[in-house]
Amino acid sequence: MSQGNTDVPVDGVQACAAGDAPFTPGQARACTVREVLDRVGGKWSIGILVAASQGPVRFTELERTVEGISRRMLTLTLRNLERDGLLRRTVYPTVPPKVEYTATPIALELYDSLVTLTNWAERHRTAIADARDAYDRAHGEAG
Repeated sequence: MSQGNTDVPVDGVQACAAGDAPFTPGQARACTVREVLDRVGGKWSIGILVAASQGPVRFTELERTVEGISRRMLTLTLRNLERDGLLRRTVYPTVPPKVEYTATPIALELYDSLVTLTNWAERHRTAIADARDAYDRAHGEAG
């Protein structure tokens, strides 16, 4: 993404509201599919959804499980996944309050695909890093 791109929303998903442009029905559908794929394929969403698909999970568990995520980004991602109907947030009336996140049926349907994708990434991450290094050396770019 270029430094001058100023129309990218904070969560990284460009909105496709009906008033943005005169979409044909096929374009509107494609926009919706892109938004869904952007959300479930997001940097943090996959790890969160995989963890929540194993059963109820608490915020601190996710914070430990999803490597590299900040508290703020975890909060935002959880809120977006809940908004999209992929997570259910349950607050228990205890002191302090206990909050758990559980994958919804549509997220559970996605689970096998996410596990396949994460396994593929783990198997090929070294090969991809090596390919990037080779490309950068061949094209004189700093990585």
